[in-house]
Amino acid sequence: MSEFEPGQPTLVAKTTVPVLRILGRNPGPMTGPGTNSYLIGHERLCLLDPGPVNDAQLDSFLEAIGNARLEYILVTHTHGDHSPGAIPLQKATGAELVGIPAPDAEGQDKSFSPDRLWQHDDILDCGEYSIQLVHTPGHVSNHVCYLLEQEKLLFTGDHVLQGTTSVILPPDGDMSDYLDSLRYLQSLDLTFFAPGHGDVMDQPEKELKNLVAHRLRREQKVINCLTKLGSSGIDSLVLSVYDDVAQHLIPWAKRTLLAHLIKLEREGRVVSENELYMLTQEE
Repeated sequence: MSEFEPGQPTLVAKTTVPVLRILGRNPGPMTGPGTNSYLIGHERLCLLDPGPVNDAQLDSFLEAIGNARLEYILVTHTHGDHSPGAIPLQKATGAELVGIPAPDAEGQDKSFSPDRLWQHDDILDCGEYSIQLVHTPGHVSNHVCYLLEQEKLLFTGDHVLQGTTSVILPPDGDMSDYLDSLRYLQSLDLTFFAPGHGDVMDQPEKELKNLVAHRLRREQKVINCLTKLGSSGIDSLVLSVYDDVAQHLIPWAKRTLLAHLIKLEREGRVVSENELYMLTQEE
């Protein structure tokens, strides 16, 4: 991964419409070097995912905006590492908030309240460029990617990450929705992915193919482990299904495993009884 200085605007790709990444000051086990904020445009600007509330980061945003006009603050979803900084940035600039309100689920930033009802396929016309909203539920239900149409560059938030995979967080997050959202992106003509964490990716078709295959392999591993074990509680099952991840990531792996099991139950391939999961006879 390229090393970028937190708060320092850096061009992310050779595009006609400038896109600056401003790395957040929130490194950690789940955020990597920090949350990527993106400043888009020449004169009529958008800033995507301002991250946590941080006075120094707000100053970095305002310095990067300079004398230009910030028209929109785009939020991919309302987790604490992506959206809380939207409110102080809006107060400082008057920009309009874009995104979907927080669902009724844990870990959500309920302070985020967009100025209107935004929907899939809505277009932001910023004169020199346009941005399309692409609703991509899965990680969480209110996740939105944003397509910079002139560059075929998709800002993917936590839906597609560089060098790792997104945690699916049921009951609000949903594995079936996640896979459907990935497959929808496969139908689009894309050139770049700009993720919420990690570097820009220039082979989106390959990334999507690998992500879908990875999830399906993990699902098959769930089936294989239940075939071997007969029945299992989730605490034991996660150690078999995710025997290739670091110990400190097991609690998060457990959340995604639950999302796989919910999907398999919905499809009639797995049943649960007394907190034990087992395959159906048909499987």
